[in-house]
Amino acid sequence: MRVLEIGTGTGYSTAVFCSRLGEENVTSIEYDQDVAARAQGNLARLGLLPTLVTGDGLRGHGEGAPYDRVIATCGVRTVPSAWIEQTRPGGIILATVGGWLGASGLARLTVHDDGTASGPLLSGQVGFMLARPHLPPPLGLLPDLTAGKEREARTGADALHDWTTRFVVQSAAPGAQRLTLTRAGRQEHVLIDVESGSWAALFGEDGRWTVRQDGGAALWDAVEEQLGRWHSAGAPALDEFTVSVTPDGQTYRW
Repeated sequence: MRVLEIGTGTGYSTAVFCSRLGEENVTSIEYDQDVAARAQGNLARLGLLPTLVTGDGLRGHGEGAPYDRVIATCGVRTVPSAWIEQTRPGGIILATVGGWLGASGLARLTVHDDGTASGPLLSGQVGFMLARPHLPPPLGLLPDLTAGKEREARTGADALHDWTTRFVVQSAAPGAQRLTLTRAGRQEHVLIDVESGSWAALFGEDGRWTVRQDGGAALWDAVEEQLGRWHSAGAPALDEFTVSVTPDGQTYRW
């Protein structure tokens, strides 16, 4: 099998692939030049000469395509189309998908003849550092958190302590980042979508939660709707989720 590895790192897993498949079948991409140079030295000391590329792994490496397997040792918010295009039909992409709320899942996607890919999330709380282009933007100046409409929340911010719940919340508010701050003598949990300018601030008092929202979209309304659908389905675990990637985007089902 021909394998494309996204993220060479120290070169350890690259060496494992070479041992298993032969160096002529292994291509590995590393974004950081210094890291790539150290990995090349590590592999050379073992007498291994796979194809090593320094560049943006999200673009893959079309010169060596098609691949039977694409394996990413970095996290992504959405699976890049280049990985699908460079994997033969029936080939598999193994990548950690997640978001800016700190929850992720390991997706095992099979590439189809029509250029789409789909497959399950595997069990376990798996996390990798997000690829640099997928890191969140700076929050910048915070919005006026005293503005907006206030209501009683059906779901409190304490739900975000749970890994799977955070993953579901990310699918409802994929552009949101989370921070906690103290205002008016109480702790507030804030979700902010920098791109849209939307935000939601929640605080708990006497066992009840209040949310205040403003901006282009009601973030917490979308979160509660998505969580409602998930709970109605019995709150399935991540290994009951499936991921589909098409030209129209990436979707989750459970």
